[in-house]
Amino acid sequence: MIRILAATLVGIVISVLVGPRLITWLRKRGIGQNIRELTPEAHSAKEGTPTMGGVLILGAAFIPYLIFATKTVPSLVVFMLTFGSGAIGFADDLIKQRRQRSLGLSARTKLALQLPLVLLAVFVALHFGGVDTKLTVPFLRTGLNIGLFYYLFAFILIAGFSNAVNLTDGLDGLAAGTVGVAMFAYAGIAFLRGETDLAVLAACLTGASVGFLWYNSFPAAIFMGDTGSLALGAGLAGMAVATETEILLVLIGALFVGEALSVIIQVFSFRLWRKRVFLMTPIHHHFELKNWSETKIIVRFWIIAALLAAAGFTLYYLSFKEIGLPAG
Repeated sequence: MIRILAATLVGIVISVLVGPRLITWLRKRGIGQNIRELTPEAHSAKEGTPTMGGVLILGAAFIPYLIFATKTVPSLVVFMLTFGSGAIGFADDLIKQRRQRSLGLSARTKLALQLPLVLLAVFVALHFGGVDTKLTVPFLRTGLNIGLFYYLFAFILIAGFSNAVNLTDGLDGLAAGTVGVAMFAYAGIAFLRGETDLAVLAACLTGASVGFLWYNSFPAAIFMGDTGSLALGAGLAGMAVATETEILLVLIGALFVGEALSVIIQVFSFRLWRKRVFLMTPIHHHFELKNWSETKIIVRFWIIAALLAAAGFTLYYLSFKEIGLPAG
């Protein structure tokens, strides 16, 4: 428990202390956000805000992980997914900066780069990390064993959540705050399972995200960019794989699922019937155009994320007590 708390605290402190130096460095080099055209007009004022702050999150998580973790295979799998996806996001952000546009790598290219990363991580998890191909449902002793299809399932889960968090990262502090509470829930789940190293890594990412909020909360002085959002989304799904709670992730991460579904629904509705279900997607932009203030949307989404995380952790805890879910 002490290692978990210490990892959280160190992650927060590093983010808060290093943040101003990184922001200054990014400003001097003109590394700022390029705002997409298909966003509310109010976002134009954010043009040029320093971006690629995901580097700060990953650095603030990496150091306490090195200090406090014993580097078990499950934690290394999540580490690989998080930092590998962060590297893909970094390449995407770099291309945006060099070309001075809001689009970097194409969606297909991102998926193509994530595919070998996910397959390798899942292979290691299955063969060396104690993970199996059975999907566990809370309160049920038996699960659905999907065999080799688990590789496809895991890719959809990890790539899906990685990009869902990326879609959520559209308002100041929205992604960092919501991922932070979801990661905190996974720190608790890992602790219940007796997998302290996984709990330490989740705590590192929680602390780094919370510390990042010091500068990313409204009005943001820095954005995380794809470097941060792709990394955090993959890390969250990686925690679900490592703790064998893939189904439960749908509840804990329901806010991210909702953000992604809003985009899918909007696209299909417009292509089939030439009608839009929402004023704008992802759905947080819909509420902006409904004249909700940015702060109101962010805080309410944080509350929703916290309730979902609490519900997911409680459900796992009750299942753990009732039927003895895996405990390491």
